[in-house]
Amino acid sequence: MKVLLAEKCGFCPGVRNAIKLAQKTLAEEKEVYCLGPIIHNEDVVRRLSEAGLKTVSSIDEVHSGTVLIRSHGATLEELDKIKRKGLKIVDATCVLVKRVQQIARTLNEEGYRAIIVGDKNHPEVKAVVGSAPDVRVVAGPNDLDNLSTNERLGVICQTTQSPDYFAETVAAILKKGFLELKIINTLCRETMARQEAAVKLCRQVDVMFVLGGLHSANTKKLAELCKKHNPQTFHLQNWQELDKRILSGKRTAGVTAGASTPDWVIEDFVRHLQEYSSEEPAL
Repeated sequence: MKVLLAEKCGFCPGVRNAIKLAQKTLAEEKEVYCLGPIIHNEDVVRRLSEAGLKTVSSIDEVHSGTVLIRSHGATLEELDKIKRKGLKIVDATCVLVKRVQQIARTLNEEGYRAIIVGDKNHPEVKAVVGSAPDVRVVAGPNDLDNLSTNERLGVICQTTQSPDYFAETVAAILKKGFLELKIINTLCRETMARQEAAVKLCRQVDVMFVLGGLHSANTKKLAELCKKHNPQTFHLQNWQELDKRILSGKRTAGVTAGASTPDWVIEDFVRHLQEYSSEEPAL
């Protein structure tokens, strides 16, 4: 089978830095804990776990050692709790996420009601909400009903969302007629480049594969965008998850991957897909 790989895919600088920091910390410290999965990729989390990284859901589970702050960041309350317990901190928060946190604090200081457009259950959004006194999450137009139109809004966005989603939500905010709006584009350019490359590629192939963690926001968004332009789009974590009947009758396949998907997962998938050309079509 002919396989085309998206021009831009796989690890972003923030994820690569987080993993390097994790590996370095594991080599230097005896006890290393991560507050939640360091990135949203089970294969990577499993490898780091085998190397000694313990993933916890709460600081209450940690009594000694070093706490690694994952790429999505942590709330001020969580950081304060870590310090009060006398634990060492290694911060692997993506620099772009840190920027969003700082912007939220600045907006609050300037008298704006900080609004972050995104998924309220995503760890990045939770960390931003917990980085300033009063940050509201807006996932869509319905969430605006709880806000007074007399307020001054400072609008930011979850870094891994798409430009179209941010633009549509901002348009809904504008129609509400709030007293004053300050809109700051906090979208990740790496994420945007991956989205553009994926959409371009999916239009050229019979079947499109998006590789990455099923809980990865940026990977889910890639799959969602590709599905709009190519219904034969499938979101998988790795080659083992592929139902080979999907390949029946297909001649050209496209492959992209989320920002938290390692090179070895992509390479393994592409290699198997290329080798599949010598096999009989799945029935």
